[in-house]
Amino acid sequence: MTLAEPTLAAADPIDWDERFSDYGARASASEIRELLKLLVQPDIISFAGGIPDPALFPRELVAAAHAKVLGDAALSREALQYSVSEGYAPLREQLAAPWRAKGVDLDIDNILITNGSQQALDLISRLFLNPGDRLLSARPTYLGALQAFNAGAPEHGDLAELITGWSKAKLAYVMPDFANPSGETLPQQERQAILAAADRAGVALVEDAAYVELAFDGETPPSLLELEARAKGSVDAGRVIYCGTFSKTVVPGLRLGWVIAPKPVIRKLVLMKQAADLHTSSLSQMALSEVLANLTPEHMNALRAAYGARCAAMLGALSRHMPAGVTWTKPKGGMFVWLDLPQGLDGAKLLERAIKEERVAFVPGAAFFATGVRRNSLRLSFSLNPPEVVEEGIARLGRLLKSAS
Repeated sequence: MTLAEPTLAAADPIDWDERFSDYGARASASEIRELLKLLVQPDIISFAGGIPDPALFPRELVAAAHAKVLGDAALSREALQYSVSEGYAPLREQLAAPWRAKGVDLDIDNILITNGSQQALDLISRLFLNPGDRLLSARPTYLGALQAFNAGAPEHGDLAELITGWSKAKLAYVMPDFANPSGETLPQQERQAILAAADRAGVALVEDAAYVELAFDGETPPSLLELEARAKGSVDAGRVIYCGTFSKTVVPGLRLGWVIAPKPVIRKLVLMKQAADLHTSSLSQMALSEVLANLTPEHMNALRAAYGARCAAMLGALSRHMPAGVTWTKPKGGMFVWLDLPQGLDGAKLLERAIKEERVAFVPGAAFFATGVRRNSLRLSFSLNPPEVVEEGIARLGRLLKSAS
């Protein structure tokens, strides 16, 4: 008996929007990722993407590390095989050692390796947030965090609510050092106030430390994790979930970040990572471990000097070219300066004119707000452009703002 070949009748196109989950329906394009496409246009001066300068990557070390791992029979078998979800143990030990040197009680079971700190934020969101739970964050705050946390469909509130006694939040997100997008740093007294308020309210704290190593003078206040662990005796006794990344200090292309948290949190995050991707690339982790073993202090000194000079060039150019009514932050590290514009100006509309008339790009400030949007704002990144290009780009932006005011 032979079966007739089925025929497919013509039908209306599938309406995919009707089939997406609530989370899928909420997902939207990142303004920043879209703006990165402008970088391929050679006549545009872009202050949009907050990405590291590839000229500062330790390329030779990365190449030598991969060659060493792949050139060794035993190491290559491990690097090219499936592995544990927690991450490469020697790399986790390298991450733990500096904390122990500062007197923080933790071990490698407090550490999970992730595909960049962005995956860490996504996993934390899925672990903690149900629809309607309240999430506290600064205004403005990191767009990638807002995208990750929106998977849980939370209500959004201002981080200031925590300190002033608002006690119904489930989770608070804090970027204490050279924050994206503002460039601002929380003083130690405010960090301690946040920790005390979180204890009173029973709120879990997510500390995003993406830029902490990029202090131009090498100095920052102690992290929330360190302050709490010292006060309570260990990481396991606390409520801070610390997210770090190698994207800003080594290379972003390896996609390596990490989470430090109390062990019950790490155990749950490991299970969620298993469901997401089994584990982070073993080859990347092993190569990075080799890079870290050979990375000298001169590397970080060079990063800080380069980004510090570009920041100084931007702040100087802003003081020369901005019209009255424009104010900006004055960061001492990181990659960003935040501008507040006169009332009535819209950063998104200004961007359209900036690209068309002056061939300069930035990120409109509205993208960094979940609620209470301030449209008369924008973010500038100084990480990619040398000082002379920064000067020209800010001069163009100043010309535009003078004509728009």
